[in-house]
Amino acid sequence: MRLGTRWRVWAAGVAVCLAACLTLWDAALAQSGAKATANTALQQAVTRAMAGRSGAAVVVDVQSGKVLAAYRLDVAARRLAHPGSSLKPFTLMALLEAGKINAQTTLLCQRKLTLGGHDLDCAHPVTTRPLDPATALAYSCNSYFVNVATRLTPAQLRDSLVRDGFSSPSRLAKDDAAGTVTLAQTQQQLQLQAIGEWGIEITPLELLRGYRDLAQLSQNDSYQKLAPLFDGLAASTDYGWGHAAQPSSAMKVAGKTGTASTSEGRWTNAWFAGYAPATKPEIALVVFLERGHGGSDAAKVAGEIFAAYAKARGANLHHPNTGSSQ
Repeated sequence: MRLGTRWRVWAAGVAVCLAACLTLWDAALAQSGAKATANTALQQAVTRAMAGRSGAAVVVDVQSGKVLAAYRLDVAARRLAHPGSSLKPFTLMALLEAGKINAQTTLLCQRKLTLGGHDLDCAHPVTTRPLDPATALAYSCNSYFVNVATRLTPAQLRDSLVRDGFSSPSRLAKDDAAGTVTLAQTQQQLQLQAIGEWGIEITPLELLRGYRDLAQLSQNDSYQKLAPLFDGLAASTDYGWGHAAQPSSAMKVAGKTGTASTSEGRWTNAWFAGYAPATKPEIALVVFLERGHGGSDAAKVAGEIFAAYAKARGANLHHPNTGSSQ
């Protein structure tokens, strides 16, 4: 082959490679720009949803743990409080992993319940049918959880909660505080701890880390025994107390509310923690409202944030240069 011909072939090859590289570079820039736009929209949604409220809200990427948006991250990192019913998924996980209950373990809700001076009457829809674990979690049935909790020893419950990270920093923010988990000395203390009303104080970031872990576990086929837990979290936003967190979009959310008593006064704090999409989680979220009237208040805030994410996600999935697909 003559030198001139070889040169033209080489130059043509370089041109093709250069064009391909530029195309990939443009796609990467477009995807990066789309993510930046989505994160900006998410931060705006968090700020807007929490405007005028006392508390904190944080969204993290499920895979990396990176904080994507936050309102008062300092509060989320250092404020210690009872988690209330937002702890129930972890009590349920302790019971399922210990083999104390399974998907078919049913109990009839007694509705009226007072423990240690706490009025814990169930407020979910009246049902004459026994509740299974998933439905009990969706309805946040106190009667169910305080009864099945007695199948665990105090050490089993405490140790399980410690393994879930509720006495160690979340590492989601710098210099975040560690919660405390106390060993129950009586059955009543055990029952109250199981529903987050005694013997446990955590930060919003610790709860967020816990739900991020649940989101990752939900994708692990070896954890089929935890199916009632994940079914219950999805049902909570479908027909249970967390339904206000479900946006009017095709993106399904999973999560749990919490209404917790305080040691400072007779008011309550409100919680919601969850993840989305429920089938293949991308983000995890916690909302903590100081003096919130109930977990449904926190769920409403979460619903606004999830709606913004669903909208931005939908735009990204159909962006011609991101290469993403539904």
